[in-house]
Amino acid sequence: MDKEIPLSQRRARLRRKIIINGSIALVVVAAVAVGLTLSRAKVERSILSFAEVSTGRVETSLSASGKVVPAYEQIITSPIASRIVEVYASAGDSVAEGSPLLLLDLGSAETELSNLADQRAIKSLAAEKDAMADRTALADLEMRISIKEMAVSRLRAELEAERRLDSLGSGTGEKVAQAELAWNTGVLELDQLRRQLDSEKRIREAEGNSRRLDMSVFDKNMAEKQRQLDQARIRSPRSAILTSIISDIGRQISPGEKIATVADLSQFKIEGEIADSYVDRVVPGVNVIIRIGRSQPLTGRVTGVNPQSQGGVIHFTVALDDPSAPRLRPGLRTEVYVMTDLLDGTDVTRIPNGSYYTGAGETELWVLDPDGKSISRRTVTLGEGGYDFVEVTGGLKPGEQIVTSDMKDYRSKRTLSLK
Repeated sequence: MDKEIPLSQRRARLRRKIIINGSIALVVVAAVAVGLTLSRAKVERSILSFAEVSTGRVETSLSASGKVVPAYEQIITSPIASRIVEVYASAGDSVAEGSPLLLLDLGSAETELSNLADQRAIKSLAAEKDAMADRTALADLEMRISIKEMAVSRLRAELEAERRLDSLGSGTGEKVAQAELAWNTGVLELDQLRRQLDSEKRIREAEGNSRRLDMSVFDKNMAEKQRQLDQARIRSPRSAILTSIISDIGRQISPGEKIATVADLSQFKIEGEIADSYVDRVVPGVNVIIRIGRSQPLTGRVTGVNPQSQGGVIHFTVALDDPSAPRLRPGLRTEVYVMTDLLDGTDVTRIPNGSYYTGAGETELWVLDPDGKSISRRTVTLGEGGYDFVEVTGGLKPGEQIVTSDMKDYRSKRTLSLK
């Protein structure tokens, strides 16, 4: 027979059971509360940046890279083979137009020019001698023609006289025939002399032209040597900054070798490069936006394009609207946005461009909930993008607010409360 448990013991057991069950319930509630707290984390509204979904125009652009270079830069090369004798300036110096930069050894060049001057004098004397001989030969022919003309005139008079005598019966037919033969022979000889004179004139004229052409070519070569000699006295072509110069005295220099560079560092331009697949869209005249770090962007336009692909890219030049902006420095790397087209219509749904835009297609953005107290992650579809705005093709409506701040620390969350 079972022994009856006393009432006091039953009550004690009941209290323990209630305490245990209550503790378990508290643990479960706490766990649920923690889970809810973790699943709905909070974020300070003040640290977030928002942008409104709007409608308007979207100007598409191409992203390129570039660097700042002087708007004016000139490379100075050696016109002759020589060696450096003296250096008058250093890299970084401000130089005036025409100021000497360095001196090359001009001894051999001056000797060569002197020899050319002597050769020209000899050629000139020879040409004058040949021209005088031509004039003498032609004058001799002209004199012979004049004498022959007088002889033919005399033979003509003799022929006429014999004919008159023959008509009067005082002459003979034989004398008339002899006079006619002599006159005809004289006429033929005169005609031959005249043709010879014409031929000699053409030959002498051609020879004279050849001599003059030869002298002209020689003079041009001599003038080029003189120009090279003048340029070998290396001077700055304009007032600028000397950015580089060979300062090794005694160094041998080849013709065409770079020896100095001058640049105007008060004004700049951008040398850009972009994939060669865009060669038909990057053309002179299109507008460009330049970003240097986080500073205010600069504007400009494409002024030149080299369509020849080098390593899969083409190069182009941008003239800046403000080429003297204070933050411009030679060699600075820049982001270049080439504005290429306008999407159809002026009511395109759009959002500001940001780091979240990596190209057309689906992406996830944080959107402010209608109550304004939380934000939720949403899948949206983006279209073409430009420097300022990106086209929205699905998932967002005008008037909604998106988060433009970096949200990578909340990748595991779907909803965040704002505080």
